[in-house]
Amino acid sequence: MAVLLVTGGSRGIGAAVVTRAAAAGWAVCLTYRGDVDAAERVVAQARRAGVEARAVRADVAVEADVEAAFAAADAMGPLGGVVANAGVVVPKARVDAMAASRVAEMLAVNVVGAVVTCREAVRRLSTAHGGTGGSVVLVSSAASRLGSPGEYVDYAASKAAVDTLGLGLAREVADEGVRVNVVRPGIIDTDLHAAGGQPDRVARVGPSVPVGRAGTADEVAAAVVWLLGDEASYCTGSVLDVAGGR
Repeated sequence: MAVLLVTGGSRGIGAAVVTRAAAAGWAVCLTYRGDVDAAERVVAQARRAGVEARAVRADVAVEADVEAAFAAADAMGPLGGVVANAGVVVPKARVDAMAASRVAEMLAVNVVGAVVTCREAVRRLSTAHGGTGGSVVLVSSAASRLGSPGEYVDYAASKAAVDTLGLGLAREVADEGVRVNVVRPGIIDTDLHAAGGQPDRVARVGPSVPVGRAGTADEVAAAVVWLLGDEASYCTGSVLDVAGGR
C-alpha cells in the first residue's frame, strides 16, 4: 500500500483530501501545526477506511519539521504521493499597509514550505534518486490569477509562485517518473476565511460565483485525489481550477 503525505491535513481541504485518499486505499501521513485534536479526528476517520494513518506536528516553514514529517511517512512504507496543501492567510490589507514581517511569514509558509516539501518528495519519488515514481499535487488558489486586490495581494502572489513551482518542477522531473500538478480552489467553504479576518466571506462572495455558490472542501479533494491516481497518468504540469467558473 502506497503512502501519501498531506501537509496541512487536519482541517479544510487537507482533511478532505486525507479522507478521500484513505477511501481510495492510500495509507496517509498528515501534518498539522497546532490542533492535535483535529488532526487525530481526521486520522481516526481515515483509519475507518481500513488504512494506516498518522499525524505529525510540523510547521512547513521550518525545514527540519518538513524533513521529520517525511521521515514519519517513510516509516509507514514506500512513499507514492505528496500533497503540498499547508498554507496561511492573514487579515486583509492593502499593499500600502503591509509590513514586511507579514509578507515574510506568508512566503515562508506558502512558498518556501512548498519548495522544501517538493524537494523532499522528489528525493524519494524520482527514479534519479532510486525511487519508483509517484505524484505530487500542489494546492494553490484562484487568487493567483485574480490578484485579490484590497484583500490579500501578498497571498495571491504567494500562490502564483506555487503555480510556477508546479509548472517548472513538472518539466524538471517528467522523465523521472514523477508527475506534478496544481489544483487552484476558488471560494471554498472552509475556516480559512475566518483566519483571514472575514468569517462572512463565503456567504458574501459565494452567490457571485458563476455557478451561484461556494464550493466544498470535498469537491477540491476529489480533484486532488484524481490527479494522484493512475487515471491521471498522462497529466503533469496541469493547473486545474476548481472555482465554479470564477
